Amino acid sequence: MKTTIKNYIVVALMLGTLLGYANESNTSFKSIDGKRVKVEFNAVKKGNTLTIKQRNGVILYSSEIKNAGTFSKIFDLSALTSGNYIAELEKDFEIIKKSFKVENGTVIFTSDDETEFKPVIRTQNELVLISKISFSHKPVEVTIYYKDDVIYSETIVDTKEILNRVYKVSNEQKGTYRVVVNTNKKSYTQDFKI
Repeated sequence: MKTTIKNYIVVALMLGTLLGYANESNTSFKSIDGKRVKVEFNAVKKGNTLTIKQRNGVILYSSEIKNAGTFSKIFDLSALTSGNYIAELEKDFEIIKKSFKVENGTVIFTSDDETEFKPVIRTQNELVLISKISFSHKPVEVTIYYKDDVIYSETIVDTKEILNRVYKVSNEQKGTYRVVVNTNKKSYTQDFKI
């Protein structure tokens, strides 16, 4: 019981830290002559990913950040067809999204900025703890597999701003389990063994 309480405290502190980072301005998108854009992210880590894609999900550019600190790059977006686009920085626990549109070779930034928090999946013995910050209140689907068979599935439609779930699997069934969390058209997976 003490371990479970400690886990809740750790998850609560981690979510508090994430919310603190969300309030900092760590991104900068500056238009240079209307055709080129300077993208700058502060507090990036090696392994974070920058992706530029069309609104429908087609990826146009993707690059893994090589050095921690500040990432800065100038993109010439004038050759893009007119339409809506998204630049995403995928970090450890969040995805920072900046929307823009291209009209006749000119880049126009929109106010559709968003920070999407990834779910945190922790396992300890036969317990699975899932936490997710969701200001958009979008549905979250949780599926637990044992040896590639679904043993539990749940779609949480009425999500609150902070979703916390604890699941218990049988400690008598030894082997490999997989937890899959689907939300915002993305899938997050974690395997564990008992």
